[in-house]
Amino acid sequence: MARLISRRNFLKSSAATAAIPFLFPRMTRADEAKKLRVASVGVGGMGGSDIRNIASGNAKIIAICDVDKNNVAAAAKLFPDARVYADFREMFKKEASEIDAVQVSTPDHMHAPIAMTAINLGKHVYCQKPMAHEIYECRQLAKAAAAKKVVTQMGIQIHSSIAYRMAVQMIQEGIIGKVSEVHSWSSKEWGSKTGRPDHSDPVPENLNWDLWIGTAPERPYVKGIYHQSNWRKWSDFGTGTQGDMACHIVDPVYSALKLTAPTLVWAEGPAPYPETWPMAGTAHYEFPGTAFTTDTLKYTWYNGARRPDLALLLGEKDSTRANPKPLAKFPDQGSIFVGEKGNMLLEHVGGPRFFPYEKFVGTKKPELKNLDHYHSWVDAALGNGETGASFAYAAPLTECVLLGLVASYEPNEKMIWNSEKLVFPDHEKATARLRRTYRKGWEVEGLS
Repeated sequence: MARLISRRNFLKSSAATAAIPFLFPRMTRADEAKKLRVASVGVGGMGGSDIRNIASGNAKIIAICDVDKNNVAAAAKLFPDARVYADFREMFKKEASEIDAVQVSTPDHMHAPIAMTAINLGKHVYCQKPMAHEIYECRQLAKAAAAKKVVTQMGIQIHSSIAYRMAVQMIQEGIIGKVSEVHSWSSKEWGSKTGRPDHSDPVPENLNWDLWIGTAPERPYVKGIYHQSNWRKWSDFGTGTQGDMACHIVDPVYSALKLTAPTLVWAEGPAPYPETWPMAGTAHYEFPGTAFTTDTLKYTWYNGARRPDLALLLGEKDSTRANPKPLAKFPDQGSIFVGEKGNMLLEHVGGPRFFPYEKFVGTKKPELKNLDHYHSWVDAALGNGETGASFAYAAPLTECVLLGLVASYEPNEKMIWNSEKLVFPDHEKATARLRRTYRKGWEVEGLS
């Protein structure tokens, strides 16, 4: 029986890996000719991790692009032969013939513009989650990637983990029977209770503020409000808690149950403050049934302090009953699958646990091999194998996530969703939020 991966062990392993210096030995010309030539856009924060993991595979970093000189300087120490840029548009003009693929690890609002520019040039794309900031962008990126026949991968690294793949397989093997509802949550609070600041601060010398704003509406720089880490709170740049975490947490739900597009969506609670996202909210969905669900699947997302009822997790109608093996602590992030035979808890970055406990004692878990999310993209782009989170899969998953954010601005209103026509038939304001107008000078073919 495969050893179950706990969140603590996973994080310890990740931290240990991160502490090991990345060593890239000198390659002969023959070796380099076999490597995927990659340009990295956004190399700070998560982008720094992405570029190192990609380079640890059969890849060579040709160009580094970031609007922050400090980020570029740090990456250039690891990849001294890579050419550096601040503006991705300039990079593509000069490097188009020298690269095969592009990594996109910027704030959310620039994912689609950069990824689409790369796809238009026939380049393979690794794009951090969410793959786009708007639903229209998701749809267009998936179409373009299919038309250009490029290899794509969304940066939901846990998709390739043994823990999540194990949960998907066990759901599809029918361990808990057909699933009628799923509840997912994250304790993060990427939102704000106040509006945009009405003052400005001097732009740091290391930052090109105009390039950082990119396609979004222009505004003055304010220290600590947007760059470098708080942009997720603002609707022009980020996608809140749901956009940050649901692409990870909803992923095994989507893949295990083979969900299609929802038909109904609505959000609870007050609308978020203008230009921000909810700090605590609940989004409800209804999906058509599949081979692994009842006739209709009900799905609920919670963020912030909100949580599903613990009784759902224990599989008991009477939540006052003692469970033989109670949880020491309710997980900060995860999902509950409610099935005909019992329930499954899937903690984020952890393996499946089944309830009621006594019913599933001795349940065997499948033996699975390790997969590397980054290397599978590199290898697939070189013609070996395929990716698990291509844009064909990632687009509908991301669209589902973003629908909850659209609904948050029309709280407590059940909205019918017509996925084929990309419209809320009875909600013109909600439909208008599916697509934005890019700032003048930042138009992109296929998106503008």
